[in-house]
Amino acid sequence: MTAYNAAVDLLERNDPDRLAVIDDDGRYTYGDVAARAAKAAGALAALGVQPEQRVALCMLDSVDWIATFLGAIWLGAVPVPLNTLLTAEDYRYLIADSRARVVIASEPLLGKLPPGAIPQATWRQLVATAPAAPVAQTSRDEVAFWLYSSGSTGKPKGAMHLHGSLIATAELYAQPILGIRRDDVVYSAAKLFFAYGLGNSLTFPFSVGATVMLRRDRPTPALVSETLKQGVTIFCGVPTLFAALLADPALEATPTLRVSTSAGEALPRHVGERWRAKMGSDILDGIGSTEMLHIFLSNRPDDVAYGTTGRPVPGYDLELRGDDGGPVADGEEGSLWVRGPTACIGYWNDRTRSLSTFHGPWTRSGDRYIRDAAGRWTYCGRADDMLKVGGIWVSPFEVESALAAHDAVLEAAVVGHDDADGLTKPKAFVVLKPGAAATPAELQAFVKTRLAPYKYPRWVELVGELPKTATGKIQRYKLRG
Repeated sequence: MTAYNAAVDLLERNDPDRLAVIDDDGRYTYGDVAARAAKAAGALAALGVQPEQRVALCMLDSVDWIATFLGAIWLGAVPVPLNTLLTAEDYRYLIADSRARVVIASEPLLGKLPPGAIPQATWRQLVATAPAAPVAQTSRDEVAFWLYSSGSTGKPKGAMHLHGSLIATAELYAQPILGIRRDDVVYSAAKLFFAYGLGNSLTFPFSVGATVMLRRDRPTPALVSETLKQGVTIFCGVPTLFAALLADPALEATPTLRVSTSAGEALPRHVGERWRAKMGSDILDGIGSTEMLHIFLSNRPDDVAYGTTGRPVPGYDLELRGDDGGPVADGEEGSLWVRGPTACIGYWNDRTRSLSTFHGPWTRSGDRYIRDAAGRWTYCGRADDMLKVGGIWVSPFEVESALAAHDAVLEAAVVGHDDADGLTKPKAFVVLKPGAAATPAELQAFVKTRLAPYKYPRWVELVGELPKTATGKIQRYKLRG
């Protein structure tokens, strides 16, 4: 089998003098990052890390994150990026589950980690004094890294990804669909430990020699607005953040920004249209997953249809299947299955959920969609979020989108709630914009003007905030009860 190492491919394909990374501490060329990665591999080897052993990264976004991730792959070890917003109990579980040989952590996160984690400052010193390690003779079909699911329900699952998958996401989506170029400056609000952020901030820019801008802090509207003004040409966000940015009066049109991407949840039509009107450029809504590594269904710069997720990315096969496993016709709702070269090979140490999700070359996404006659796909919600109201399926996302179109609404979440007869009806939890006012009755009436009558929320509860994962996905299961 031909030798292939993903870290070497991404690092050595670019001019070493080109600017690769801008973080909160400095600016680094591709040559700088390659040297750091090779020395990070040497530092890991000095700590006793062997090929195929796991290295946990609990680090804020920086050049150190990228060099450590690529350095582990360079050595033939398996980096396991961890969500930086978890609890101490979460970290105990993930570190034990992954059997990480070494844990490297940013200083602000050390207090939540088990003893023995290496502080980032110490890690920098180890890397600076380590010799460069030789490249491991890996192959495209070897496991390169793991990514844990966001864990919106149940324990997180460790998706095992291959060396060949990283560059495949760039060749299938970033270059032909997003149109990333060598002169782009990319900023992703989604952090590197997410599959979405990993592609946005590492794989995609490194695949063409572009520049990535990393910020360690949480992407508040103020931070994002300030960052966009620094020459960003591609911005990668999530629907919740786009809505918050549009609600912020400080947001200004950014002349350098030529395109944005959205994933994580479906982008409401009105958010996309308002962004285009305000910013003068489009958001390309798409869907990907931890299991598939990045986006496989997307709008395109020359073919944006807000309210839909666009068309399949070439290189991926998509099918809609009914409850009986058979195909469904255009205009009918079904479960989304996807087949493509970036799928993980399974979940670590979890055969039951692996068998439920992966079926030969096909991955069951858990999302429900409708495909129209023009070949565009429209999101209908998660399979486990769908509501049967009066014997008819109701998409919580559709009701949420209708509520979010009200001028006073910042965001909304809809779940099933049993009425006095034990029958499921929609219940809405609504966050209003700062200074805005609206009554539950007013919001119910508004929805009735936009959707079929049976879809309106029978209850509307005004709340200060919605429970979310670190990716910005609403945790609807916390609202049920």
